[in-house]
Amino acid sequence: MKFSVKKYPRKSLESAAKNSQIFLLLLLTIFLVGCNTPDVKKGTDVIAVTEPPLAIINYTLSETFPHDTTCFTEGLLVHEGKLFESSGAPDNLPKTRSYVGIVNLKTGKIDIKAELDRKTYFGEGIAILNNKLFQLTYQNQTGFIYDASTFKNLGQFTYKNKEGWGLTTDGKFLIMSDGTGELTYLDATTQSFVKTLSVNTDMYDMPDQLNELEYINGFIYANVWRTNNIIKINPANGKIAGILDLSALMAKAKSKHPNSLEMNGIAYDSVAKKIYISGKMWPETYQIQFEINNP
Repeated sequence: MKFSVKKYPRKSLESAAKNSQIFLLLLLTIFLVGCNTPDVKKGTDVIAVTEPPLAIINYTLSETFPHDTTCFTEGLLVHEGKLFESSGAPDNLPKTRSYVGIVNLKTGKIDIKAELDRKTYFGEGIAILNNKLFQLTYQNQTGFIYDASTFKNLGQFTYKNKEGWGLTTDGKFLIMSDGTGELTYLDATTQSFVKTLSVNTDMYDMPDQLNELEYINGFIYANVWRTNNIIKINPANGKIAGILDLSALMAKAKSKHPNSLEMNGIAYDSVAKKIYISGKMWPETYQIQFEINNP
């Protein structure tokens, strides 16, 4: 095999050498600049984005009231100065019942106003809007409507969520949780789907099992199932604006009644400016205080 050697004029060789020097200098510049530039690659964690610390909402315990230890609390609200509570009825707890009633804070007894067949329905969250009391059920995809004064059954409604958990209202819509990190808005008149709100629980590596709800001064407060936390949610964007750690109240309830289960219940009396906290089969309901002004 023969190799042919192509000859170049001297001027061309000098030009090539000069171009090679320029090229090498350019490579060196790129290398040095690259060494001083953060290595940002798609899909890597070279640069960590740090979220702002979650605001802790401090509270004080104001008063303690007795609570029915057979009440498997699923909803809590204040209407016209009266504390309403709803209960579910797990199969393994035969003393529990699925009902809605008014709580006597002095005795803890519940004056039952409406009750569901526990063999068919598991009562969940409640809300009162436009003089109607709305009640969710766990896995029937069915809600019940009552007259908020007479408690006469006014009918039923359905929803596409696989489960019904907590319920509240902003005065315009019904807002329900279903055990996920999303809240569903329902039309107050037709109970039809309006929109969903995705809560940014991943931002702080929090569980997304949002449960009993309460709307307070422009924010949604949500119990997080199987925790002692209530998170404050901005309905404008789903961001978490703060967190209440109520472990001390859980410990207090557990010390008086070992069978106390999850904390689940927050109710706000907008007239008296009182906030009530309770839980499933707790021996007590607690009145607490914390700052509710918008940030």
